[in-house]
Amino acid sequence: MTRKMARTSAKTAASKGKTSLSRAYRLAQRASRQGFDWRDITDVFKKMDEEVRELREAIALKRRSKIREEVGDLLFVLVNIARFLQIDPEKALDRTVNKFILRFRYVEDALRKKGRSLCQSDLAEMDQLWEEAKKMDKSRIKYQSSKFK
Repeated sequence: MTRKMARTSAKTAASKGKTSLSRAYRLAQRASRQGFDWRDITDVFKKMDEEVRELREAIALKRRSKIREEVGDLLFVLVNIARFLQIDPEKALDRTVNKFILRFRYVEDALRKKGRSLCQSDLAEMDQLWEEAKKMDKSRIKYQSSKFK
């Protein structure tokens, strides 16, 4: 493959019509098919550890632009972990967001039943309610999560 073809395939994989998460996934897939990849997932986890360290360093330096860059790098590595595990990161994140919404609503509703709001509660109480939400029947969560699709 020529360099021009490689640039074109990378450009196509990162087309603007998709979310950044999907673009990252497609771009990583294309790079992998061209041989630009880690040997196994252990190497990807090492890279993740490196990116977490770099993020912590940027936070310690309080350099906003560097923090933003390192967060992006960490997200890209997480996309590659998903790719290695053959998991669509967009779908995985969507499920987690829906799960968070359901649990957060549970916390809000439980407090409302007590005649209080989130602002009138403390973190310990909200954490306790969050744990209750996690213990909810899985089929109920699965049923309710279908409302978001």
